[in-house]
Amino acid sequence: MCKAKQLTRAEIVIIDGIRLGVIPDVVTYNTLIDAYCRFDSIDAGYSVFHRMREAGIDPDVVSYNSLMAGAARKCLLSRALDLFEEMLQSGIQPNIWSYNILMQCLFKLGKPDEANRVFQDVIISSLDPCPATFNIMINGLCKNGYTSNALMLFRNLQRRGFVPQIFTYNILINGLCKAGRMGAARRILGELRDSGHKPNAITYTTVMKCCFRCRYFDGGLEILSEMRSEGYTFDGFAYSTVLAALIKIGRIKESDEIVEQMQASGIEPDVVSYNTLINLYCKQRRFDDALKLLDEIEKSGLECDAYTHTIIIDGLCKAGNIDGARQHLNYMNTLGLGFNLVAFNCVLDALGKAGRIDQALKLFESMEVKDAFTYNILVHNLCKARRFLSASKLLMSCLKRGFKTLRSTQRAVLDGLRDSGYTNEARKLHSKIRLAQLLR
Repeated sequence: MCKAKQLTRAEIVIIDGIRLGVIPDVVTYNTLIDAYCRFDSIDAGYSVFHRMREAGIDPDVVSYNSLMAGAARKCLLSRALDLFEEMLQSGIQPNIWSYNILMQCLFKLGKPDEANRVFQDVIISSLDPCPATFNIMINGLCKNGYTSNALMLFRNLQRRGFVPQIFTYNILINGLCKAGRMGAARRILGELRDSGHKPNAITYTTVMKCCFRCRYFDGGLEILSEMRSEGYTFDGFAYSTVLAALIKIGRIKESDEIVEQMQASGIEPDVVSYNTLINLYCKQRRFDDALKLLDEIEKSGLECDAYTHTIIIDGLCKAGNIDGARQHLNYMNTLGLGFNLVAFNCVLDALGKAGRIDQALKLFESMEVKDAFTYNILVHNLCKARRFLSASKLLMSCLKRGFKTLRSTQRAVLDGLRDSGYTNEARKLHSKIRLAQLLR
């Protein structure tokens, strides 16, 4: 009942048990505390303490750990520390998980030094750290930008006899990949193989994604080939990672092969996978296929997000079908997804590049929200249309709003004004630009 979030029914079960003479014990109440902390609030979990004491049952270390974990999930460090102190005052000795919870909370709040001090307290105490303790430390150090320290800790632990399991290797490989340390990640992957453990799908996908992010595409595809040779079944995330990378480097034929493999594997795509496929179809100008995928998403019970429609709008713009893009933008607005600035910027840029500058100005005026990109796009296109006075006024408006403008855009407007004989306007604009730079 608690796992299914049916806390009211769980309470009824306890009452029925008491009526039948089955008296709840500390485990019963600890189950309730954990559930209330997860699905309701820490205060609701703490209220179970009073019921326990009324029933003559004393809370134990698990009771306090559940409350501390609830506080840590909500990043309530002071509450977690208060509970830790209350536990000590109640004469209950904290266990290793009490310290693990504190470390996790400190790392989550970006306090790696304090988390390390808790770890040192564990080391000098009579408690034996468990693999989860080391995993929390390595993961926390990586996520807070201390990847070298995480690697040093990993090496120190190995020298002291710690035998890492695949979960630890995956944490470290992920941290090294996110830090852009591709070479170190590949070395740890080699050590993982030599240790007798087999890399799993998570390991391979992590390294593969890092290869693609670092633009080491051939290395990423080698990992893909290795995954296949090892007989791993791809999930939607792995396929999306490969597809996105292949699309980025223009290897469309191979992208089609991956799509065929994905479909043959019977994998149910998620929204990310669908977005990747729609992006592929838009690059191939297969807009009918992209729109069919929109229908598939709805039929599968998933919900399209604003990004899905923006991909199609951007694709239509790049294909020169601006009217189709505007129609899809209007359709997107009817779906209640809210104002999407990126989609509007795509259409605005396409109108400007197509020389439909008056339509671009009308669209600009109708936009609820504008950012620096909006202004830069329109100013740049006004310059292309040699409408330098309009570009100058718009650029000054942009500066007044505190938006940053590209130097190339500023230069284009200033040069255009001077070449067109508007030297006074150029002088005024130059002063405004200098003032904006000083204020920034």
